[in-house]
Amino acid sequence: MSELAALREAVLAFRDARDWRQFHSLRNLIVSLNLEAGELLEFTQWQSDAEIEALPAEPAAREALGEECADILLYLLLIADRAGIDLGAAARQKLVKNAEKYPVEKSYGSRVKYTEL
Repeated sequence: MSELAALREAVLAFRDARDWRQFHSLRNLIVSLNLEAGELLEFTQWQSDAEIEALPAEPAAREALGEECADILLYLLLIADRAGIDLGAAARQKLVKNAEKYPVEKSYGSRVKYTEL
């Protein structure tokens, strides 16, 4: 079992032990994911790029960032489970598509969108 699959099983067991599946409609999970993403975004509010880049070097900030990233990942796993998506396979497939849209020879070192390459 992959690490991602094991994590998915752990989050489902956590959810089921608390009888929370009843609250986990696809819509509610998507809303919750975005709320958690907003909490991650809050770390950048009113800070310069340099201040944001320095966050991981400060232990408390790194821990808080890690917790928000984990919340986002856990909700994403729940969304994928609810929608019947193999998240690992979907991510690999998306990388293939992105490689086609952004060939190295055209996109290396560029921030230009694929439609402009």
